Amino acid sequence: MNKEILIQEDAEETAVAVLEDGRLMEIYMERDARARLVGNIYKGRVANVLPGMQAAFVDIGLEKNAFLFIDDTYGLKALGEEGVGSRRRIGDVVKVGQEVLVQVVKEPRGTKGARVTTQITLPGRYLVLMPTVNYTGISRRIGGNGERERLKELLRAVKPHRMGLIARTAAAGASLEELKEDLRSLCLTWKAIRELALKSRAPRLLHRDAELSVRILRDVYTEDVDRLLVNSRTAYTRILDQLAVLAPELRRRVVLKEGVDLFALYGVQSQVEQALKRKVWLKCGGYLIIDQMEALTAIDVNTGKYVGRHNLAETVLKTNLEAAVEVARQLRLRNIGGIIVIDFIDMENPAHQEQVIKVLQNELARDKTKTHILGFTRLGLLEMTRKKDQAELGSMLQQDCPYCHGTGKVLSEETIALQARKKVMQLASESRAPALLVEANPAVAALLIGPGGGKMRLLEQRAGKKLIIKGNEDLHVEEVRLIEIFDRREIAELAAPVKAGQVLKVTIEGIHTVNLDDGIARVDGFVLDIPGGAAYLGQEVPVEITRVYRTYARARIVDDA
Repeated sequence: MNKEILIQEDAEETAVAVLEDGRLMEIYMERDARARLVGNIYKGRVANVLPGMQAAFVDIGLEKNAFLFIDDTYGLKALGEEGVGSRRRIGDVVKVGQEVLVQVVKEPRGTKGARVTTQITLPGRYLVLMPTVNYTGISRRIGGNGERERLKELLRAVKPHRMGLIARTAAAGASLEELKEDLRSLCLTWKAIRELALKSRAPRLLHRDAELSVRILRDVYTEDVDRLLVNSRTAYTRILDQLAVLAPELRRRVVLKEGVDLFALYGVQSQVEQALKRKVWLKCGGYLIIDQMEALTAIDVNTGKYVGRHNLAETVLKTNLEAAVEVARQLRLRNIGGIIVIDFIDMENPAHQEQVIKVLQNELARDKTKTHILGFTRLGLLEMTRKKDQAELGSMLQQDCPYCHGTGKVLSEETIALQARKKVMQLASESRAPALLVEANPAVAALLIGPGGGKMRLLEQRAGKKLIIKGNEDLHVEEVRLIEIFDRREIAELAAPVKAGQVLKVTIEGIHTVNLDDGIARVDGFVLDIPGGAAYLGQEVPVEITRVYRTYARARIVDDA
């Protein structure tokens, strides 16, 4: 497998793409307007204690107070407590006004503030220092009992008194001196944090996690990466300098492509756009439907256009196996976290279910974010979890639609037309104006006018007012404007913005729904019916107005010579 990392730095954004065999697997973005908070260490002040939720809110100087759950208070002991127990109560651990050292573990999201912990972790190239707990551990990705035992011995030799250490995946094969040097740097960082905390008043930022390019070198750029490409000479020089300390042997794999749009060159942008869509097609012709909610993501697998070759069981298995591979990719690419439920196509053979789980496990083994597969439920749904610590791709690049407010639906044209009629009747009963101008989206305006203007005339009779209904393509389907018109000359001009005999240029933008040879054009929302105009669809043509009606006019194409 060919693995590459692209680092693209622009004035407003730094973006990093991880590609495996040319396919986008992970993407990271950092913008000045949305600085990352995870990893930052603050001196905070407890603002509120909620015994009923076993949690506290901590003021760390952000717009919303951070959330501190009882399980995240390791390192803080209740009065008289000898160790960490399951009966800890938040009121015995923290008090309102108390100053605490906390680290952000989850970004703020929606109405929720950041989630914090008192268990501080400082990641290095090979080690993670945990100054508040007495613990040692080895990355689960390091295989081989021999290497794990070797690292355990080294950790015991270098571990600071009453502090914790974890050997990262990159520590496999590292020497004692390399671990010591990494630990020395982490201890100096912790010392600086403690000194700043002692002389600072809460709330105060004490330590900001490294910028994106540094985190990538520290956490992602390992021996299994074939190339790291950079588009900026400044970034290229900085990366080489950092690698001289972190991993000198990897410097030769860094390639400068100065001024090149790496994302365009490798088709990253188009893959990102696909990752924002609800439907994901599989190579076999099946597809996934991905619906993300705040705490749960549901993924539905469908055979789609794939009909198989031999029998139903084989068709279902092939689709599900391909879906398992794509699901693992989408989880990484979209950075989906929390509870995940996958509705694979029903498989009657338990051996087929095991095959699907095994493929999913193998694909997720390359995911550095912790995942846990629980297996199939009695309803045939596969349940799993993925650690949620960073913002999802959709939340970084998208916002809720200002019209549907994130529901994905808007009111139908029929509903809006009905509401508009009621608003017309209400305004007509209150207004002394002889006419009302109704501006709406063309689809809504057409319903208000009705075939031959029948619905408009009926509404005029009920309202007792002259109505001028205009379609405006700049208006959203749910937007309707009602304007009182008092000037009779303005009424005449608005009612028919064209006159018989007038010659003008218009663009044929549609075809008549009944007379398919006729083209449709508009002048200030007023419809022109042009016989023979369908042949000029999308073109600008000169026309002469031949007859004007209440709701539309007829015109003929004239010779431009």
